[in-house]
Amino acid sequence: MSFSDSLPLLGFAGLVTTPLELISFLLAIITVALNIRQNHWAWLFSILSSALYGVVFVDSRLYGDAGLQCVFVAVSVWGWYQWLRGGTAHQPLQASRLDKRGLLWSAAAWLAGFAVLSVFLHRFTDTDVPHMDGFLTAGSLVGQFLLSRKKIENWLVWIAVDVLYVGLYLYKHLTLTAVLYGLFVLLAIIGWRAWRHPRSV
Repeated sequence: MSFSDSLPLLGFAGLVTTPLELISFLLAIITVALNIRQNHWAWLFSILSSALYGVVFVDSRLYGDAGLQCVFVAVSVWGWYQWLRGGTAHQPLQASRLDKRGLLWSAAAWLAGFAVLSVFLHRFTDTDVPHMDGFLTAGSLVGQFLLSRKKIENWLVWIAVDVLYVGLYLYKHLTLTAVLYGLFVLLAIIGWRAWRHPRSV
C-alpha cells in the first residue's frame, strides 16, 4: 500500500484527491504567482511544494517526476540565492533574454537529458511511461535552470512542458494535478507577457 492510499480522499472542486496532493497543488499555485511578480519568496513555496509532490509522484510510479522534485528543492535554494545576489556586484538578478548560444545549449541539454533519463527509467524502474516522463523531466530541469537565472525564455519552456504534463497526469489519474498544470499553462503565458513588459507585472 502506498503512502497516499493511507490518506483519506477529499472532494475538491468536484474532483477526488488526497490532502497531500491538495496541499501541493495550493503551494504550487502560490509559487508560480510569486514567480510572475519576480518575488524571491516564490522559492520558499517551491521548496515546500516540490518536497510534497515528490511523495505524490512516487506513489504514482512517476519516478522521473519524483526525482525531479528532489532536484527542484536543491535548485530552488540556488535560485533563491541567484535572485537575491546573482546580479552584477552581487546585486539582485535582473530578467534578461537568452542569446543564440544560450538557446542552443538549452535545446541540447533538453535532448541529452531526455536520452539519458528515458533509458534509465525504462531499464531500472517499473514506470509505464519512461519516454514521456524522461522528456518532461529533462524539459522541466531546463526550465527551472532558466527560471533561476531569470531568463525570460523560461516561460516558453514551461508552456510547452505543462501542456504535455496535463495529458500525462490525466493518464495517471492525477486529475487535480492535471488541472494544476492546465492553470500553469495560463500562468506561464501571463508570466511570459509580464516579464517582457515589466510594467504589467
